[in-house]
Amino acid sequence: MFGYIIINKGDMKFKEFDIYHAYYCGLCKILREKYGLIGQMTLSYDMTFVIMLLSGLYESETETDYCKCAAHPFEKHMTKINEYTEYAADMNILLSYYKCKDDWVDNKKYGKLLYAQLLKRSYHHIERKYGCKMRRIETLMARLAEKEKDGCADIDEMSRLFGEVMAEVMVYREDEWKENLYKMGLYLGKFIYLCDAHEDIEKDLKEGNYNPFYRLYESPDFEEQCRSILIMMMSECSKEFEKLPILDNIEILRNIIYSGVWYRYERIRSEREKEKGQAQNQ
Repeated sequence: MFGYIIINKGDMKFKEFDIYHAYYCGLCKILREKYGLIGQMTLSYDMTFVIMLLSGLYESETETDYCKCAAHPFEKHMTKINEYTEYAADMNILLSYYKCKDDWVDNKKYGKLLYAQLLKRSYHHIERKYGCKMRRIETLMARLAEKEKDGCADIDEMSRLFGEVMAEVMVYREDEWKENLYKMGLYLGKFIYLCDAHEDIEKDLKEGNYNPFYRLYESPDFEEQCRSILIMMMSECSKEFEKLPILDNIEILRNIIYSGVWYRYERIRSEREKEKGQAQNQ
């Protein structure tokens, strides 16, 4: 369920992209320093959004530096790091661990099982820091797995369980912004879960894996119904986002919320419609 919270690079200024990438590179650096190469391999753009959101909300001091790395060996590139970078790195490891376990249960991929075992030591380190948060997330993930095993067809219930996981990740402090961040994470998580289900529906049906859309897929207006549901999720998410008093990098965050999150969904939908059109013409 990674790879949905990204930018729309085509609608972004060069300077904005450099800033965004600096936060991403900062996350990469912290993952390597705290968790080694195994941790660095979990790097994704999704948590970069969390870093920038929390940084803008709480206006934290951010350290800007320049460094070389394996991905950029010949010239230095900018990194931006603050306390939310470390938090996002921890949450990234946590979600990657659950993703590997989920892939093992669904597809019996031994590589994912091995990777989960390698991440387990880091998982225990995070547990000492965020024990209460992790127990809530574990309970939600266990309930989600149980419902998937039972073949639950309630789309709202299934997406809400993962939405609450994202809500837990989004809430950094118990303060006046907790409710807004929680609701924002809830609807963003629901959007991610359903986007992932939309992308995998054909493969899941073919391989006999669970998918919350397995009944809806039989409907002739499946794509239209999916899009309507996803629009509603992001509408609620963006409503909570706009309540937050964020000024720093607000255009980058809006690029992600209003455009970037749709990029992968639109690509999948376009490819599916193209394939159906070609099949009808044969």
